[in-house]
Amino acid sequence: MSTLKYDKNPKGTGLSPTFQIRIAPELKAQFEVAAKAAGMSLGNWLKTLGRKELERLGIDVKK
Repeated sequence: MSTLKYDKNPKGTGLSPTFQIRIAPELKAQFEVAAKAAGMSLGNWLKTLGRKELERLGIDVKK
């Protein structure tokens, strides 16, 4: 059993705002499989993809 990777926020910063999207259940299931294979939570997997895309576009990524 492996441990999922989560973003680490300094204590006392509170929760980040949520981001809600609607996607087909089949697509979500595929995302969940890919995230699990990468050893990440679904949210962290999506954030990682977003950061990589911003970097690809030459946009400075705020972590």
